Amino acid sequence: MHVELNQLSISELDNEKASQIIEACVHCGFCLATCPTYQLIGDELDSPRGRIYLIKSALENNQFSTKSLKHLDRCLTCRSCETTCPSGVEYGQLLEIGREFMESKRTKLQTIHRFYVRKLLLTPLLFKSVGYFVRHSSIATKSIKPQNVESTVLLLSGCVQPTLAPNINHSIKNILAKLSVNVIESPQRECCGAMEQHLAASKNALKRVKRNIDSWSTQLNSGVSVIISSASGCGVMVKDYPVLFEKTDPYYEKAKFISSKTQDIAEYLASKDLTGLRLSESNISYHEPCTLQHGQKLGGLVESILAQFGYEKKPIKDSHICCGSAGTYSIFEAEISNQLKENKLQNLKVSNPEMIVTSNIGCLIHLQKGSSIPVKHWVELLDG
Repeated sequence: MHVELNQLSISELDNEKASQIIEACVHCGFCLATCPTYQLIGDELDSPRGRIYLIKSALENNQFSTKSLKHLDRCLTCRSCETTCPSGVEYGQLLEIGREFMESKRTKLQTIHRFYVRKLLLTPLLFKSVGYFVRHSSIATKSIKPQNVESTVLLLSGCVQPTLAPNINHSIKNILAKLSVNVIESPQRECCGAMEQHLAASKNALKRVKRNIDSWSTQLNSGVSVIISSASGCGVMVKDYPVLFEKTDPYYEKAKFISSKTQDIAEYLASKDLTGLRLSESNISYHEPCTLQHGQKLGGLVESILAQFGYEKKPIKDSHICCGSAGTYSIFEAEISNQLKENKLQNLKVSNPEMIVTSNIGCLIHLQKGSSIPVKHWVELLDG
């Protein structure tokens, strides 16, 4: 797709990045078949190809409106299109640039709403007081300490997970203790920055990212071997830190270092001897988050680990399609989000599972709202 950008209101890095991404698109339309919103709405402007046209037009100084912004808002940033695209179009990065550029068309009411949602979710003192009343689960087992410490890891606690489902991080610490791994858990206030980045608050996100890089680099240089994320949404954000910086920026190499040291909990456990663990429930249906299969390109990894304990993989219709959670998407685009949730649960329940498991706190909470079947993080099944 030919493009000529010289948009003065965005950075040189974003101009160059947007130009390269748009030019990589060859109009093939493969993305339409895997786009959740296009499948539901049927409007090409609610597909990756259509949104690329909208962003291109806006960045070429053509008129755009609140309707254009609405089409971008409807995107779940699931990146399923990136998995499908034969040209390797990095659509997710372009979408962030487009959203930031079109943010000026947002209504004052929407801006205020988004601001307060961000502040609530990213301020632990506030969120704990509210989140406690909608807590999904409490800690279910006793704490275990490693008898012999062979290594130390940094576990990213997440901004909402410790409040809504504290048993997830608790289970990970117990599992790693059995593997002789000492765990340092990051403070809840150390959000990865994804929420602000996806809500067109990139300046706030960048400040947070830099603080994280400085803090985590110090820990990695002081005995911590790996950074572990149990929320796949956080994991893909941290792994993508380098794309936020120009190569001449001192933080670029630091970001690459952090990214190279970050692993999803499934990645970390895949290289370990897990014979001392057991699976507490095998009649399960697994939902693979978009951020794990499309963002981190780790499709099938969790199920390969669960298979070691007797789990038999069950085919899930449209397993590549988003469940509708997508961070704060379920708050701001509730109608589409709920429809995707209903579709996903219908497909997950076909095999009559006793439990649904996933790899991301957002998916977990979202799916549980519509399901009478318990929904848990898969690592919780190994802490028994």
